[in-house]
Amino acid sequence: MNAVMRNRHFLLLVLGIAAPMSLAIHVPALGASPDAGASTGGTEAIARGKYLVTVAGCNDCHTPWKMGAAGPEPDMSRMLSGHPQDTELPAPPQLPAGPWVVNVAATNTAWSGPWGVSFTANLTPDPETGLGKWTQRDFAATIRSGRHMGRGREILPPMPIRMYRNFTDDDLAAIFAYLRTIPVVQNRVPEPLPPASR
Repeated sequence: MNAVMRNRHFLLLVLGIAAPMSLAIHVPALGASPDAGASTGGTEAIARGKYLVTVAGCNDCHTPWKMGAAGPEPDMSRMLSGHPQDTELPAPPQLPAGPWVVNVAATNTAWSGPWGVSFTANLTPDPETGLGKWTQRDFAATIRSGRHMGRGREILPPMPIRMYRNFTDDDLAAIFAYLRTIPVVQNRVPEPLPPASR
């Protein structure tokens, strides 16, 4: 097969994959109602939510890491519980000028950069330290606005809020339904710290 034919086959393959994907992707506007298309939280929604939490990598940052036999790994006994409240960190090291701008704690739950220090949130349904008192509307408003509960402080890096805004209303409802089913972990995550220069 010559190069022109290979390129033509590749292009057709890409178009064949991209066209259905573009039809399936729904990007709601930021002003969309957080409860529009809300799911009832049934078995299918919970399974879909678990799938979305898994492929979106939520455990990568919201589950503290521990050292395992093969190196660092998520500590699933503290699944999605955020930065451990009993882990005291010193001030983040100052990086020299250059292309490196971020420090990360060994737990992968605390990050420092130009925005200050951020700590990953407790996503478990604990009513005092997690999402237990949140509504689906609060959760969706947080993702849509990039602000805590849709009206509070800004959601800071490394949370990929710009990407997560592309979840559909049904996706967010499913994620929230799943998060309501995971084990409760009481863990009060610290508030973010401002940049040292302030």
